[in-house]
Amino acid sequence: MLSIIQAAGWPIWPLILCSILALAFIIERFIKLKTSRVLGSNLVDEAIGVSRDSVPAPDTVNQLEQHSALGQVLAAGWRAINNNPRCTPTEMRAAMEAAGRSATHRLERYLPALATIASAAPLLGLLGTVIGMIEIFGSQAPAAGSAVGGGNPAQLAHGISIALYNTAFGLIVAIPALIFWRYFRARVDGYILELELAAERFARHLEPLCPGRAPADGARK
Repeated sequence: MLSIIQAAGWPIWPLILCSILALAFIIERFIKLKTSRVLGSNLVDEAIGVSRDSVPAPDTVNQLEQHSALGQVLAAGWRAINNNPRCTPTEMRAAMEAAGRSATHRLERYLPALATIASAAPLLGLLGTVIGMIEIFGSQAPAAGSAVGGGNPAQLAHGISIALYNTAFGLIVAIPALIFWRYFRARVDGYILELELAAERFARHLEPLCPGRAPADGARK
């Protein structure tokens, strides 16, 4: 493997860096996108049970916030009501939406970088191949006073095969990066949908607990 890297020349080093970064992003996303870290288990039902009659104390709110990404969204609703004695349902929903946007941003972390690697790696490989072939054909050019076509065909073919190492390595990096990017993208989209549905359900539960709700809300209740 080391001999291939040495033969491919300097253009392969950016591809090696891309491969290291892609592997690090993939491992990190596998860890951070576990279901337990994002949604937890029956978290909405537990939060509704705790706040059935009133919003819990700040300690309970902090525990919920540290539980998972969904916990951060739900805790934002509790905290909005605790911190604002005249909190309205609209303000409570706005706080939860802001927490949801923050959680979504964290879920999507490194995905654009992984997509960039998947797009750029084949181009870097092609660049390395073109540079390698330019150097090969340049070295095969006849010197002044020598016969035209004096290059060694076997040596030329060997040089071209070495230059193609860059293209092959670029595809080796790009294909897994693209596969994992699409996998993580679909997984994040699914998590975002579940976060939105859970947040909407919890917001409807919290609306009667908002101290600043309109009198009509209490009458409908």
